[in-house]
Amino acid sequence: MADEALVKNKQVVLKNYVNAGLPKESDMEIKEKSIQLKVPEGTKDAILVKNLYLSCDPYMRNRMKKLEDSYVPSFEPGSPISGYGVAKVVDSNHPEYKNGDLVWGTTGWEEYSLLTAPGLLFKIQHTDLPLTYYTGLLGMAGMTAYTGFYEICTPKKGEYVYVSAASGAVGQLVGQFAKLLGCYVVGSAGSKEKIDLLKNKFGFDEAFNYKEEPDLDAALKRYFPEGIDIYFENVGGKMLDAVLLNMRVHGRIAVCGMISQYNNDKPEATHNLMYIIPKRVRMQGFIVSDFYHLYPKYLEMVIPSIKEGKITYIEDVAEGIESAPTALIGLFIGRNVGKQLVVVARD
Repeated sequence: MADEALVKNKQVVLKNYVNAGLPKESDMEIKEKSIQLKVPEGTKDAILVKNLYLSCDPYMRNRMKKLEDSYVPSFEPGSPISGYGVAKVVDSNHPEYKNGDLVWGTTGWEEYSLLTAPGLLFKIQHTDLPLTYYTGLLGMAGMTAYTGFYEICTPKKGEYVYVSAASGAVGQLVGQFAKLLGCYVVGSAGSKEKIDLLKNKFGFDEAFNYKEEPDLDAALKRYFPEGIDIYFENVGGKMLDAVLLNMRVHGRIAVCGMISQYNNDKPEATHNLMYIIPKRVRMQGFIVSDFYHLYPKYLEMVIPSIKEGKITYIEDVAEGIESAPTALIGLFIGRNVGKQLVVVARD
């Protein structure tokens, strides 16, 4: 490849902040720029990558807002958005990366990205598994499920586990990890198709459609007559309130996300928090990047289970970077079934 090779670089750009309400596809646009396929002179320890797969994740909704105090910065209107992805190194002046290396981690939502902080990347060693898995099962979503379930909730065999948003990228894995450990697992989701998946594909003991339950407290009492030991929280709002009424003594809640609240101007109040006192419930929020040092330990656990067919993973694949805004918006209306990702290029 000639040093001076210039190529077109399509990008997904945020047009304006979306502080309240559901984001729309028109809040983003596809722009085309050109990029030189070489790390610019004078740039130190940088890599240029060709993006292959992009991951659509709920936390990205908050980055569309003007954030003042957040663990992750706001997107910049007029600039490409960023997120997790899988990419191939096409040029490098970083000692740890060479041309042709495959990586996963934070990249731009564009065809090619210049990454000046490759510390946010992991080199992909296990190329015998599908590369798309590194947007989910073998990437951030897998680590999130592992961290929340094992590290935060310290599960024991035979415990009663409830997972909300259970058919999503993280929820489907939490349920399967819990089953592998010998727990009783119930999940909730928002369509008949997703409920069927939970019970027939992912091996949950029970599952229910929260949209068809007029009384969430009654629904949880039906599935957990003896209460819940572990709740993996992805939803917030009314669901969390109902769960707090149904936790067992010394129960644990891992707070991963609250997708029901992301489009609200003001978050809904939680009314039943006092129940964590008599029940001695431990409730902990967590950010997965704090636990990335455990990634090798996670791979050691999960790769044999994948190869033995003990873990099923479902992906919802959108083709082409032009489809990325639609795919991302779909997360917030439950359109995706399984892990939502976007194919930018296959090699």
